[in-house]
Amino acid sequence: MTTVYERRTAPPVPLTARRSPAGPVLALLWAGAAAMVALWWTDTGSVVGAAGWLTGAGRIAGLLCGYACAVLVGLMARVPLLERRIGSDRVARWHAMAGRYTVCLLVAHIVLILLGYAAQDRASIVHETVTVVLDYPDMLKAAFGTLILFAVGVTSARVARRRLGYEFWYYVHLLTYVAVFLAFFHQLTLGNEFNGHAGATAAWYALYLGVAALVLWYRILAPVRFNLRHRLRVDSVHREAPGVYSVVVRGRRLDEMGAEAGQFFRWRFFGEGLGWTSTPYSLSAPPRPERVRITVKALGDHSAGVALLRPGTRVWAEGPYGALTADRRTSSKSLLIAGGVGITPLRALFETLPGQVTLLYRARTAEDLALGAELEAIAQWRGGKVLYALNGPRGERPRLTAASLREAVPDLSGHDVYLCGPHAFAQDLYEQLRAAGVPDRRIHHESFEL
Repeated sequence: MTTVYERRTAPPVPLTARRSPAGPVLALLWAGAAAMVALWWTDTGSVVGAAGWLTGAGRIAGLLCGYACAVLVGLMARVPLLERRIGSDRVARWHAMAGRYTVCLLVAHIVLILLGYAAQDRASIVHETVTVVLDYPDMLKAAFGTLILFAVGVTSARVARRRLGYEFWYYVHLLTYVAVFLAFFHQLTLGNEFNGHAGATAAWYALYLGVAALVLWYRILAPVRFNLRHRLRVDSVHREAPGVYSVVVRGRRLDEMGAEAGQFFRWRFFGEGLGWTSTPYSLSAPPRPERVRITVKALGDHSAGVALLRPGTRVWAEGPYGALTADRRTSSKSLLIAGGVGITPLRALFETLPGQVTLLYRARTAEDLALGAELEAIAQWRGGKVLYALNGPRGERPRLTAASLREAVPDLSGHDVYLCGPHAFAQDLYEQLRAAGVPDRRIHHESFEL
């Protein structure tokens, strides 16, 4: 076991948590959707007959789909305002929802437009489809983009993701950029709302170029600048518990990364065949000027390969991301509840959170308690408390109920509670905490279950 620990006082943090901009951001996104409908309304005179209604509905679906594509890509840009203030988990869920909306609107646009054109030309749907794809300007590129978006949508479905490797899903997902690029041009050449409307065309270009600029900066240029500045390499790898390893990463001026306890980076290790994958791992200790640490449980090919990393291996990192930080604190008392390897971000918070802090650590056996010696040392110097919930001698699991939580932590309803662990574990604890009287605003958890 390695220790990246030194006694120091935690920096003061205001008791009033920063207000999340989630509400204003969502309002802005829905206002954009309303603007798309308004654009169709102002450009449309009277709608006559079934063909007119079908085509009109198809145009609305197309405008909303084009707007949703821009939102979809924007949410992939990893903008710090969204990732750190709203939370990476919520942004990921917004992205997944935007993806579902995009595919549904795309299907509606295609079906309605083709039905409307077929009714207008008194032609079969097959003939109209061939005519539109082959004869209309920029439609062949749009057709290829549509096929790519459908492929991304299929591979992003929960059932498919469980069967596909992460690397395959990740690289297929990146094709979204190609699909949006291919589909962009037909929106301007065939969209009645843009033909002869310089203002609408300029706004559409501004929307897409603005999103492209966010992606270029935050997904490409900022990570390059970050890694050139900090020059990260693996320093050492240490076993913490069965299947759990800590990786100490060295670099330059790492205390200037802007990372906070509770946050994570996306890590790419150029060794042991891991360079093709970028995987999120939380910091398991506050950053020091020359080193940071992550702690990983071997759950898949990538995480298992981390144990084999050699000192000197080059590292590429992106971040920091996540909002499970002291900024969410609203009380002077905090309870941290960790399940399994969920201890990693909470260990860092246990060292740095001001005020009265209690840590509850759920694991199967005492041998599975990763970072246990560090937790005891931190509790001793800061006057905190560490509680353990371990299986019984016959493997029976202790149930963490509202009653047992209130008994273990007096004045539980007055605590901020930070949760980290498997989704089912966190969901059950959330329900028990609410039953114990903890307000929803004081339960802090990041989940990437989509």
